[in-house]
Amino acid sequence: MAAAAQPPNIALFILFLPTILVAGMEYQSLVVTPLQIRPALRPHDDLLSWTSNVETLTREDAATAETKTSLRIDLAHRDSLLSGNHTPEQAFQLRLDRDVARVSKIEETLASAAPIGPGPVSGNRSRRGRRSFSSAVVSGLAQGSGEYFTRIGIGTPARYAYMVLDTGSDVVWLQCAPCRRCYTQSDPIFDPHLSSSFAVVPCGADLCHRLDVAGCDTRRLSCLYQVSYGDGSLTTGEFATETLTFRGGVRVARIALGCGHDNEGLFVAAAGLLGLGRGSLSFPTQAGRRFNRRFSYCLVDRTSSTSAASTARTSSVVFGDAAIPRAKLPLTAFTPMLRNPKMDTFYYVEVTGLSVGGTKVAGVTESELRLDPATGRGGVIVDSGTSVTRLARSAYAALRDAFKAGATESGLKLSTGGFSLFDTCYDLAGKTEVKVPTVVLHLSGGSDVSLPAENYLIPVDTRGTFCFAFAGTDSGVSIIGNIQQQGFRVVFDGAGGRVGFIPRGC
Repeated sequence: MAAAAQPPNIALFILFLPTILVAGMEYQSLVVTPLQIRPALRPHDDLLSWTSNVETLTREDAATAETKTSLRIDLAHRDSLLSGNHTPEQAFQLRLDRDVARVSKIEETLASAAPIGPGPVSGNRSRRGRRSFSSAVVSGLAQGSGEYFTRIGIGTPARYAYMVLDTGSDVVWLQCAPCRRCYTQSDPIFDPHLSSSFAVVPCGADLCHRLDVAGCDTRRLSCLYQVSYGDGSLTTGEFATETLTFRGGVRVARIALGCGHDNEGLFVAAAGLLGLGRGSLSFPTQAGRRFNRRFSYCLVDRTSSTSAASTARTSSVVFGDAAIPRAKLPLTAFTPMLRNPKMDTFYYVEVTGLSVGGTKVAGVTESELRLDPATGRGGVIVDSGTSVTRLARSAYAALRDAFKAGATESGLKLSTGGFSLFDTCYDLAGKTEVKVPTVVLHLSGGSDVSLPAENYLIPVDTRGTFCFAFAGTDSGVSIIGNIQQQGFRVVFDGAGGRVGFIPRGC
């Protein structure tokens, strides 16, 4: 039976399936569905509907304000925002191209222990009421520095727009009128003159000094910012404070953000970016006292279908204590959150080993995946904006070879050559379900993250070619990307100093 003939309600709704033990090797089932892209969202879809009230959290009243404990917007794929001018293969290749550029920039930044975004001006970098609320995440397959969207309100009255969600960057920014140069976005350009809560940051303010790249408008004495990204995208303009509104009407006041009058790059459709990194200007850090320095997200399948069954797989980004489920769920993995003293943006965890088919891979050692705090080199970061997990070259080679051996035993047929950055691909054309070796990440503290099959053997074309979705790197830094994170609720618990992976958390 050809893959195209599968019932649509199961085509893309692949869950964790029981492992199968064959000749000492553990396998799990993968439902074979070639690459495809979901249709665009319609204006009346629930994702775009909002309610609001005047409830506002400020630094002073955060401890006493009565707010809703969580807010939620459904997840959708990037191509839900744009009809798209590319075939599924072209869109996926563009994603991988952006991934290479982003990882290259991360590696360059960590290697030099210098902030991202060199520019014509310079600035200083500081290394330095609890309620819950949330917003939705929308997959952004072709969106510049980040791969997922959230929709929030900006200003007073709130004007809603899509913002890229990115744990690998800090500065919050959006396109602003008047635009000297702006890319096309799906919502109207934000006009700060129409917002009563907009206020520019003075040149001498501490907020201005925290920027990696800062300048001063000598006429208005207002702070100027510039941020650049690994794919060549750039934003520059005034630095200001503004009120952000999340679904359900919860408002967070005086968030420092960039009001970009000159923006270029691959952020198509999004109005800007919501930085969720660990730096002093990220949204979680600025609003940390208001939600106890905790947030979590869940990223749905990048090709989620519109069937009734798949719409149950919705997700949110949640800020506050509600980011961590109260009930202890099975297979939940928490591990200490590590900090790189040379670069404060990224979230680090310690991977102590990898297993394939129920057996620990002998060629993967803790030392090659460990962060060296003295130099800032090495280690493993969790990044929402990187798609494909990168591992130190020798660790990747050992993992790949162990997987290939197990896949050969189960009868999978290797394709000739590879695909883009993938060097291990299989021809699954005409198959509806196959057995693949299990893959497990072992984390410090004794936690294990068992990946579902669709998180590491993924479709790359419409013909039935699937590739092992890991890659090697020679830079030393390893990255857990969003393909491997899909379906997990990933928890960033700053208060508890830990990162969590909750399976089936969407």
